[in-house]
Amino acid sequence: MRKTFWYRNSLSIVFITLFVLAMMAQIYFGWKEQALLYEEQGSFLGFSTYLTSGHFLSATFENFQSEFLQMAMYVILTISLRQIGSAESKKLSGQEEVDREPVAHRDAPRPVKQGGWRLLLYKNSLSIAFIVLFVFSWIGHLYGSFRNVNEEHALKKEPLVGLSEFIREPTFWFETFQNWQSEFLSVASIVILSIYLRQKGSPESKPVDSPHMETGKGG
Repeated sequence: MRKTFWYRNSLSIVFITLFVLAMMAQIYFGWKEQALLYEEQGSFLGFSTYLTSGHFLSATFENFQSEFLQMAMYVILTISLRQIGSAESKKLSGQEEVDREPVAHRDAPRPVKQGGWRLLLYKNSLSIAFIVLFVFSWIGHLYGSFRNVNEEHALKKEPLVGLSEFIREPTFWFETFQNWQSEFLSVASIVILSIYLRQKGSPESKPVDSPHMETGKGG
């Protein structure tokens, strides 16, 4: 029996829906917060204006870049690093299915069939994509934070700052590292907690009856 579109794509649909709802809430409450600041200075901040403001861009890309950094490092570091007993680690010895060289067959992705540089690029495409997204988001965060500072300075009729001056100030780096540390902690948590804790039915957990020191998903 053929599964429905919802069943086959439910995980991505739910997370994209949650993302959209959370983004809408962020935009609304971010606008309300900034509108109060503008009102205190005798100005008005329209909703459409807020969507292009430094405050919105900074807050959005500040979170994006830390998430993409987390995923890029997780994908890359799990190639060679191990954690005994963790469901998030490859086994301590021997090759696994993900380590084998790709073989062209009828249902293989096109780059596998084409071979050469296309295959080389495709073999590393997941980490490349996350690195590109991280760099783009980091630049977006820098630009948004820089704009936000100058927008607040302009609102208060204070001198504007240049980019070279801004990047030497602690504000941007504080925003950056407060997000990075939380991402590193969350990855460390799933790596370590999956050694001893279980969730029946989740592919991120070992089988419930697996020994603590069994490394990998098991099965």
